[in-house]
Amino acid sequence: MSTALEEIAAGERFAFGENWAEFLRGLNPERIAGAEQSLRDFLEVAHLEGSSFADVGCGSGLFSLAARRLGARVHSFDFDPASVGCARELKRRYFPDGPKGAPAWTIEQGSVLDTGYLASLGQFDTVYAWGVLHHTGAMWTALENVTLLVRPGGKLYISIYNDQGGTSRRWRHVKKMYNRLPRPLRFLLLWPSAVCLWWRVVLGDFVRLRPFATFRNYRKQRGMSAWRDVVDWVGGFPFEVARPERIFDFYRQRGFTLERLRTTLSLGCNQFVFRRTGRPLGPGARL
Repeated sequence: MSTALEEIAAGERFAFGENWAEFLRGLNPERIAGAEQSLRDFLEVAHLEGSSFADVGCGSGLFSLAARRLGARVHSFDFDPASVGCARELKRRYFPDGPKGAPAWTIEQGSVLDTGYLASLGQFDTVYAWGVLHHTGAMWTALENVTLLVRPGGKLYISIYNDQGGTSRRWRHVKKMYNRLPRPLRFLLLWPSAVCLWWRVVLGDFVRLRPFATFRNYRKQRGMSAWRDVVDWVGGFPFEVARPERIFDFYRQRGFTLERLRTTLSLGCNQFVFRRTGRPLGPGARL
């Protein structure tokens, strides 16, 4: 298996960790509170006290931090060493000294495509993989592998890019070109893409006499940054997509029951919370 740094150098992978490091420069209590609230809302819980939480592809580490603040014992891992560094920085800032005994927050470099590594982790009450599995280069394998981490009765909270047909294929081409361009020239794709993604929203805000209100308030959505999400979207490669019904069928055949669903008609992510409730229905999904 090639390393993240080798794939980034070859133009085959976006430097997700570098983008997350920039995001952390603007991290503040409001963004952290927004991340916590998004977990409470979509998981339909008041807290995570006494439970275990796996953050698959932890990225900035923000949601690992949110889960830890909600009381969970957290295991974070990411394929990108820079992302691992981001999570470790958040732990240093907010949870520098864990309690005696078993660590309350573990952070490692690891891949969801490495079944040996996953088997070594055990199983968790909540497995969180938001906007991650479609960036592995082997999405359906990653969707399969992540089930190894969910204990019986546990929850799997994932988000996967919505399949928009030809539009998704065109964006895949843009993302591939972006990562193969020399860094000084990437603005040639980044800025036109940002305009394409945001012009309707910005125009609507001006019409409502609220210039750039949506952009400024974006941090209230999961604590994220509008600009860093634009960079992540344009550069985010590998890139795969799926229609929500395919994800539903995939996990139904593997003994998971859908508890929450939020779909989109746009290029964004469909969100799912599944609960592991039974045995697989058959030898495997036909994809």
